[in-house]
Amino acid sequence: MADITHTQAWAALEAAMKKAQELKTKMDIAVVDAGANLKGFIRMDDAWIGSIDIAHKKAKTARFFNMNTGEIGKLSQPGGPLFGIEHSNGGLISFPGGVPIKNPQGEVIGAIGVSGSTVEHDHAVAEAGAKAVR
Repeated sequence: MADITHTQAWAALEAAMKKAQELKTKMDIAVVDAGANLKGFIRMDDAWIGSIDIAHKKAKTARFFNMNTGEIGKLSQPGGPLFGIEHSNGGLISFPGGVPIKNPQGEVIGAIGVSGSTVEHDHAVAEAGAKAVR
């Protein structure tokens, strides 16, 4: 199994932080490896303390299912095929801000999770981080 390197994790964190700064927001940004273990984390100055856990869980959720957390959210609505999934695996986050990270060969090697602003900003920042590795 391919795994994210320290250099790749750092590139994702830096790109995400840069995007957050462009959006004039403060974020907590977590990167997990292929096993969903924390590989890197940045809490921007004055970012919400409550978003630390959310960012980490978004990254884990994206890696556990190899899809954006916003997509899981769509599938987990009442009557949906994944309704209630957020209660599995010790608690998942099923709204935007978690994105799988793929290597240039298209293999999932980890994921990034971002929290601290609107879900639209969270997703944009996570996507910027993930793209820095591809």
